[in-house]
Order: sequence, then structure tokens, then C-alpha cells
Amino acid sequence: MNLEAHKNLEEKMNKTLRVLKEDLNAIRAGRANPSMLDRLSIDYYGTVTPIKQIASVAAPEPRLITIQPYDPSVMATIEKAIQQSDLGINPSNDGKVIRLNIPQLTEDRRKDLTKIVKKTAEDSKVAIRNERRNANDDLKKMQKDGELTEDDLKAAQDEVQKITDKFIKKIDELAEAKEKEILEV
Repeated sequence: MNLEAHKNLEEKMNKTLRVLKEDLNAIRAGRANPSMLDRLSIDYYGTVTPIKQIASVAAPEPRLITIQPYDPSVMATIEKAIQQSDLGINPSNDGKVIRLNIPQLTEDRRKDLTKIVKKTAEDSKVAIRNERRNANDDLKKMQKDGELTEDDLKAAQDEVQKITDKFIKKIDELAEAKEKEILEV
């Protein structure tokens, strides 16, 4: 497997891993984490803008997130976006700062969240396996075109499998860490 194809495959798999990390960060684990708001955007003067670009977002306490908009006129819009999101948190607004009190998770909710983590991780594994299949298809085409010998094909496929196994292991580690975080009381 040539170096460029190798880098390209790893790059695609790294992208899948980055998406998984973002998805896992967005899952609420019972403690305040500013990255919970990373996916939320509002219409700011006709442009869809992430909240973190128009406000200071912080977690001063383990169960509290504060959002202080740079432009106070967007306070109501941010509040509405939070209420309409899947976070399940009701914001409180004192005119200057929006506060999000993160409630303690119930046992049932923790179990539901671990199922979501497992499904998200499995979706990422499917994406990784699709990349493996595409890489192997490309290698078979190269062999058919006479660019690779059968031995080279086998060696390249083994290399693709090693890369795939490495990324599947990383996904499992990320999911396991998130599950521990969720189940921690």
C-alpha cells in the first residue's frame, strides 16, 4: 500500500474519530461541560452562528454552565435555542448571564445514555469498516489493473486491517471512558 493511500485512509478514519469525540462530548454526563453547547447555533443577524462564537461559555461549578453573550440583544435567542435543543435543560436568565443548572442524572437516564454511547460508537465502527472496504476495493482494482501483484495485495490488505483494528480499539476506549463518566455518581 503506497504511502499516500495509507495517509488518506488514516485521515478519513481520524475524521470519523473526531466526529465520535464531538458526539460523545455532546452527551450529558451529569456534570457541567461547556462542550455540551458546541452543536447549538443561533441566527445572528442572518448568519447561523455557534453559541460559543457569540458568548463566553464557562462551567464555574460542577453542575452549572454560564453563558454570557457579547451582545445582550441575543440573550432571548440563545435561551430559545437551548430550550428547543435535546439537552433537556431549562435556562435561567438574569439579564446579563444565562445559567444552566445541570440536574443529577437518574439511574434510568444513565442507562439510556450508555445505550446512546454504545450506538454512537457502533455507528463510528461501521464508518471505519466502510473505509476499510473502500480501501480494499481500491487495492483489488489496482491488482486487476496490474499495478499490484497478488502478494502486494495481500500485504496491503493486512496493513489496511491493522489500521482498522487500531481505530476500532480507539473507538472502544473512547466509548468505555464515556460510559464510566456517565455511570459515575
